[in-house]
Order: sequence, then C-alpha cells, then structure tokens
Amino acid sequence: MANTKELSVEDKLRAIYDLQLIDSRIDEIRNVRGELPLEVEDLEDEVAGLSTRSEKLKSELEVIEDLIKGKKNAIDEHKEAIKKYTKQQETVRNNREFNSLTKEVEFQELEIQLAEKQMKEMKASIEHKKDVISQSKEKLEVKSNHLKHKKSELDAIMSETAKEEEFLTDKSAEYQAQIDTRLMAAYTRIRTSVRNGLAVVSIERGASAGSFFTIPPQTQVEIASRKKIIIDEHSGRILVDSVLADEEKEKMEKLFAKF
Repeated sequence: MANTKELSVEDKLRAIYDLQLIDSRIDEIRNVRGELPLEVEDLEDEVAGLSTRSEKLKSELEVIEDLIKGKKNAIDEHKEAIKKYTKQQETVRNNREFNSLTKEVEFQELEIQLAEKQMKEMKASIEHKKDVISQSKEKLEVKSNHLKHKKSELDAIMSETAKEEEFLTDKSAEYQAQIDTRLMAAYTRIRTSVRNGLAVVSIERGASAGSFFTIPPQTQVEIASRKKIIIDEHSGRILVDSVLADEEKEKMEKLFAKF
C-alpha cells in the first residue's frame, strides 16, 4: 500500500470511496442478520431466567418438605408427651398435681393443633409451587424450542457470511490505513450521523446521490477535477464524480464476487 503522504487527492477520493463501498457491503451482510442476534440474546436470557426460577422453586419445595417432616416429628413427640402426662395423672397425690398435668396435656394439644395448621399451610404452598413449576416447565420448553430455532437460523446466516465479513473487515482496515487521520475522522463522523451509513456519495443527475438538491455546475466541475475534497453543503457528505464512482464500483464488484 502507498504511504498516506504520497497519495494524491484523487487517490484519496478513490480510497475513501472504496472504503465506503466495502463498509456498505458489510452493512448489508449485517442487515441480513437483522434483529436475530438480539432475539437470540433475549431468548437466552429468558431461558436462563426460567431455569433459575424453576431451580429456586424446587429448592424451596425441598425446604418446605423438610419442615413438614419436622412438624410431623414434633406432633409425634407431643402425642408421646400427652400419653406420658395422662399416665402420670393416674398416680397423682393431689388436685394441684392433677391440674398441673392437665395444663401440660392441654399445652401439648395446642402445639399439635398449631403444627397441623402450619402443615396445612405448607402443603397448600407446595401445591401452589408445583403449579408454578409446571407452568414454568411448559414455558421453558416453548422458549427453548424457539431459541433452538432462532440459533439455527442465525448460525445458518453466520456460516454463509462469516468468511466474507471477516475478509471485508480486514479490507476496510486496510483502506482506512491509506487515508489521512483528518479525512478518516470526517468519514467516520458523517457515516455514524446518517441513517444509511453513506458518508461518500457520487454525483447523479446533477445532485448528490439520494439528494434532491442540485449541485452548481462550477462545483460539479471542481468535483470532476479531483483536485480537492468537496463536501455537499446540504447533506454534509463527501462527493465524488460519477466516472470515478463507476470505476471503483466495478473494481469492488470483482472483489465482492469472490464470495
């Protein structure tokens, strides 16, 4: 590649227009993918979220089931205590001891009632969580299948265009290296500020491509002379003459035809 300082204005115009053609081709390739990468990313997040939620609910179920077992064991212990206190009532020596044991029995019965109420609430919670897990499982299956389909679609597009995009990205960097810093900065600024990414356009029917504003004849002569870089006062884009544009398009089409 020629050194940046050795490039004439015409060489710079050819290089910047070639860069535009290459970058536009990269844009086309990426537009084919469209929103697919974002869709895949969103679906991956949804699937991960549903999986995490299901695992969390399953863990909560295990905790509740362990608590129920604990309550069952506690009820058994309370029942044994009731048997013990009831038997002790048979051998009491006075009413005070009998009443004291009766209160112990009543306390154990209240503890059993409380434990049974808590178990009932826990069992209802288990049923609710099981329903949520079942719904999440169905939703996860639907989302996983959708993700699989979208990833397959994206992979197919990527496999078709990956080599071309990589080649063109390298070519873009190669052409950028030819262009002086100031012109490259202008190109980047214009390209990122316009919707279609066109920073360099040719003259078509007396106006810059895509514009309805006519370029004065004297300015068109200056553009065709390729002696200086001219910016369209209406669109802010860098302008090249149609002959140069056609020559560079033909050259780039041969490059693109490799894929």
